[in-house]
Amino acid sequence: MDWTDDAIVLSTRKHGETSVIATLLTSAHGRHLGLVRGGIGKRMRGILQPGNRVKASWRARLPEHLGTFTCEMTEAYAARVLHDKMRLAGLSASCAVTEGSLPEREPHEAVFNGLVALLAAGPDDNWPSAYVKWELGLLGELGYALDLSTCAATGQNDQLAYVSPKSGRAVSLAAGEPYKKSILKLPEFLLHPGAAGTPEDVVQGLKLTGFFLERDVFHHAGKGLPAARNRLVERLRPRNSAAPPG
Repeated sequence: MDWTDDAIVLSTRKHGETSVIATLLTSAHGRHLGLVRGGIGKRMRGILQPGNRVKASWRARLPEHLGTFTCEMTEAYAARVLHDKMRLAGLSASCAVTEGSLPEREPHEAVFNGLVALLAAGPDDNWPSAYVKWELGLLGELGYALDLSTCAATGQNDQLAYVSPKSGRAVSLAAGEPYKKSILKLPEFLLHPGAAGTPEDVVQGLKLTGFFLERDVFHHAGKGLPAARNRLVERLRPRNSAAPPG
């Protein structure tokens, strides 16, 4: 059994003295694990940084075996953000969320393409907004899409300001006012393709997507949101949004 595919490195862990087990998101074969011999060597460590795009070849005697990877670099996305702690946090979060949310060996080409687009946007100043929209798209690809087209109560599409935590549907400003303490805020930039949000909007967007990711995806797997994702939220939270001392 063997195949070659485009892939994004999600993580590695040491195996034995010189090898690593790499987790890759591939274009046609989904989230896939494999042994990389010599993976702790200097050259391979540079290639196997989370977020890098590689050409991966997998080989195993039987389909159910772990198998081995050989990887060649095609895009060094990690190197572009290595010296920017904020952007590096975004890269780490996206890889961790992808790894934790996808079943193994189940093709999700749209998720792969979305992650490639997000990683390519890393150097852009609006990457935090792109990250929130990426999580929104991930929810949709996993079968938990939010319906932000019209108000769940009125059927209208004007002044959408909240999202129902029960249904995942948008709610208008007027219809949601009596329940605003128990429903989620909907940042306006999520309603417009290409639009970017303020730092406060981005944090609200992460709260929104995080709620549904944790409830519908990670909770079923018996775990919470990845630590890397929580660290990203803390880094993006505006300093003046912290609660005042008691």
